[in-house]
Amino acid sequence: MASEICFMTATELVRRMGAGELLAVEVLEAHQAQVARVNPTVNAIVTHTPELALARARHADAEQRAGRGLGPLHGLPIAHKDLQPTKGIRTTRGSAIYRNWIPDFDSLAIERLREAGSVCLGKTNVPEFGVGSQTFNAVFGPTRNPYNLDKTCGGSSGGAAVALACGMIPIADGSDMGGSLRNPASFCNVVGMRPSPGRVPDLPTDNQWYNVAVDGPLARCVADVALVLSALAGPDPRAATAFDAPGSLFARPLERDLTGVRVAWCAGVFGLPLEPRVRAAFARQRRHFEALGCIVEDAEPEMAGVEEAFMGWRHARTQVMVEQHVAQYGPAVRDLFKPEILWHAEQGARMSAADLVRAESLRSQLFDRVATFMERYEFMVLPTVQVLPFDVEQRWVAEIDGVAMPTYMAWMSSCWYISAPGNPTISVPADFVDGLPFGLQIVGRHRDDWGVLQIAHAFEDAAGNLWRRHPEIAL
Repeated sequence: MASEICFMTATELVRRMGAGELLAVEVLEAHQAQVARVNPTVNAIVTHTPELALARARHADAEQRAGRGLGPLHGLPIAHKDLQPTKGIRTTRGSAIYRNWIPDFDSLAIERLREAGSVCLGKTNVPEFGVGSQTFNAVFGPTRNPYNLDKTCGGSSGGAAVALACGMIPIADGSDMGGSLRNPASFCNVVGMRPSPGRVPDLPTDNQWYNVAVDGPLARCVADVALVLSALAGPDPRAATAFDAPGSLFARPLERDLTGVRVAWCAGVFGLPLEPRVRAAFARQRRHFEALGCIVEDAEPEMAGVEEAFMGWRHARTQVMVEQHVAQYGPAVRDLFKPEILWHAEQGARMSAADLVRAESLRSQLFDRVATFMERYEFMVLPTVQVLPFDVEQRWVAEIDGVAMPTYMAWMSSCWYISAPGNPTISVPADFVDGLPFGLQIVGRHRDDWGVLQIAHAFEDAAGNLWRRHPEIAL
């Protein structure tokens, strides 16, 4: 029964706990046992809080017995990404600088997940400051892909994706600037959604108007992602760019007739190099959309200026972050940052105010072109990642199909190209190639998060519900 509980959908667990068929403590105990058995092998959960989890599970059961209104995530075990400040729980950000930091506050995402009834059992591993889609750091070491322990799980929400894939938690939170919700989802056979900027308010923040990075949900299937988003999304008067729409919009049934819906099949993937096995796996997915009744056409928007638009903010934000730490801790703290972070900071230091204004102007032009393109197409589809999971000891991919990668981020351009215009997007399990997961990325129109969930849900079923295929080490 314990194994059955660990791989039950979040929606089913909530239903059973709400009906009194399962206790929250019982659900927690099953997941805690899975953590104890599997986590030492994969290193996904890096801070474990079993006593806190037990207290919250008991509280959830007391609420259910008292007949009080239950939250949408009632009794669901969760582990929070180690970038998210969590009150009273160590939050390292994957950095030696924060090795022993225990915040005295929660981020808004953590507040909402707790108020929705979830049960926190710890924190999930991340790359240093979330930089890079390969989850390793000097504090906890690497997190391993459960489908092949010699491979990376991606990142930066890598620990979350692995914990989900292994049945250690049924839901997770993550964040995404350049692919951090989607990349690990693809590599670990789970679902990761990057919502529209403003759908999930980002608080606290030192820049209310910055919206390239977003918080969002991960789970093993699309319906569970929608469930988590229903708790995370919604307005907040303290957030300048938050949407007015309530999170409850995502609690509706996902079924939709997709007959006649136009889908842009990005066969050229914006001219980016792809590993041949990825290209072949991508081509195999087209038939599923056609079977759903979609009108699928080869087409893709013009992405000129995307690199300068995205990297301008990436460099500038990182440079400010490094200089803030130098001001607080002294020049020696630079030695505690990994080379990729210092590279961003160096690039940012060379930028002028005019450079950043130009980057934002290019981003606006990109948004306009994508919006115009998607007047014809309701969705566009492309591979989530340009490669399959690579060696866990490799920092980043240096070459794809004979093409040298100019930077540590170039191999994941298929993700951050989509981040730049800000369209909602999701990675869904689509295939296995030589035993390794392959995820498909579905992109929607401006702010059409609901539509993205609907078509992803339909594709998931058409492709055979591959999320039900679990890693052997977790069974």
